[in-house]
Amino acid sequence: MDSTADVPATLTVVDRIPVVQTSELRKVYRTGFWLNQKIESLKNFTLTVYQGETFSLLGPNGAGKTTLLKTLLGIVRPTSGRAWLLGSPIGNTQVKQRVGYLPENAYFYDYLTGWEFLQFTAELFEIPPDIRQQRIPVLLDLVGLSKLDARKKQMRQYSKGMLQRIGMAQALINDPELVFLDEPMSGLDPMGRYQMREIILSLKAQGKTIFFNSHVLSDVEKICDRVAILANGELICSGSLDDLLGTTETYHVRGKDGNLDIVKRWVKGLAFEADSWYGQLHGDPQEFLATLRLMDAKLISMNLERNTLEEFFMQQLQERGIIAST
Repeated sequence: MDSTADVPATLTVVDRIPVVQTSELRKVYRTGFWLNQKIESLKNFTLTVYQGETFSLLGPNGAGKTTLLKTLLGIVRPTSGRAWLLGSPIGNTQVKQRVGYLPENAYFYDYLTGWEFLQFTAELFEIPPDIRQQRIPVLLDLVGLSKLDARKKQMRQYSKGMLQRIGMAQALINDPELVFLDEPMSGLDPMGRYQMREIILSLKAQGKTIFFNSHVLSDVEKICDRVAILANGELICSGSLDDLLGTTETYHVRGKDGNLDIVKRWVKGLAFEADSWYGQLHGDPQEFLATLRLMDAKLISMNLERNTLEEFFMQQLQERGIIAST
């Protein structure tokens, strides 16, 4: 039977090929002594991630982010709803060969060295010996472990950051088309976070699709094409940063005091600094620039400003009463 028979028609769109799709995905856990209590970890979750995107799923602890990843990867079964990876329903064994995964709290055979662990992982994917002997040193160098003698050191001697790095290497051992990363910046120092960002950007440059969860919103803002916010199992919003955060144009201008009455019509929050006045433009920029010329004023700079992703994230949670307003 053709495994793609149930794939939505949107998969036929050539220019934006869905790689991850969910439709009304729901996951309910039963807890309690008699398993008579229900916790709905995902609530009718519908989302599409396209080929070549770097996509981040944001949310507070317990929002359902890890549950979603485990459901997509077939580690847990959904209660209801449907999902597809790379054009096939989730659970397809052949598709898993094309997917990489870094768990948030990965378990490693810590008596192995980093090199041995990558060899073991490569064997699971049935990667030929000649290819894995070439690929392992490249991956160790990519994640910054080649100079730390990872070939000989057992992973029980690794720091948290080193374990995160070797975890990233194993997620890439099969040269996957789609990479799932659960908190990839966890345990890394500033240099490690920078290197992890560079790795993700290099994967994007290769045309791979990256789907990751993260609490480090400043990193997400630097590398992601689109983001979504999940809270209490529900999708609050999704879109590009420009769509979600919006933009505000601010002009910094210098002019004569006699023109302040005219400036006040255009500039909100008018303030003064030395012989300059500045503020936020209100109105059409082109008309404002024409007015500046008429009143013999000079434009010094123009800054494009918007809320940070962290500010937007906190605002969304506050509006829904998930966290208290400050």
